[in-house]
Amino acid sequence: MNDFWTTILDFAETTTTRVGARLMQDFGQVQALQKADGSLVTQADKWADQEIRDAIASTFSGYGILTEESERTFPGTEWCWVIDPLDGTTNFTRGIPIWSISLALLYRGTPIFGYVYAPPLNQAFHGFWPGTSGLSTPSGAFLNHHPIHTSSDAPSSNHFFNLCSRSLAVVQNGFPCKIRMLGVASYNFLTVAAGATLGGIEATPKVWDIAGAWVIVQAAGGSWVSLDSEPFPLSNGEDYSDRSFPTLVVSRSDLVTFFTPLIKDVKI
Repeated sequence: MNDFWTTILDFAETTTTRVGARLMQDFGQVQALQKADGSLVTQADKWADQEIRDAIASTFSGYGILTEESERTFPGTEWCWVIDPLDGTTNFTRGIPIWSISLALLYRGTPIFGYVYAPPLNQAFHGFWPGTSGLSTPSGAFLNHHPIHTSSDAPSSNHFFNLCSRSLAVVQNGFPCKIRMLGVASYNFLTVAAGATLGGIEATPKVWDIAGAWVIVQAAGGSWVSLDSEPFPLSNGEDYSDRSFPTLVVSRSDLVTFFTPLIKDVKI
């Protein structure tokens, strides 16, 4: 791995570790306010957002920033960091130990590096996915620096599939796997990357919810299926605060046709 990518990885690890340590002090101890879109926000979200933006500005001059809590319009820069300073705020405020800090580095509007850290679980996921960028990047997906890969198993009643709160309609179809609902879009999809679940669906994720996981899932061998419009590349000058990107993620491509009919009742 050359010096540039080492710097990127070290920055993501150091920054999320530092921010995560502070968030752990507030975990389950803060009050939340409801935003216009119905989601929750706390002072911890806002603090983490500012800390990460300041760290990026001081380390990567000229890089753009897109973030849930402040800068929601894609600046069109060649390089851009996408931040979700606290994915899973409801879990965070209620003391449920599944929430994460998510970073993605975009090149010309498309993620090529993702890093998602879940402090209560002491789990740090990262991955590189050059796609069609033409860049020479490292390869692979990792959990705590150990390689991970999606499952090769066939669906059964002994395997898991993740839902979001807006996709419960699939249960009416006699779903073939055991259902789990984690409450965190990024972690939903990362369990597929790690081989723990065969698939997952999110009906209303925003771009900052999915940018980091988008890289890691594909680097781990999973299939990412956009159920409406494709999220990437991002469009210069577009405000992403109100755009959702319904998504199905499965552990391998041949399961797309298996699961797609089962999620047809999900409202997107």
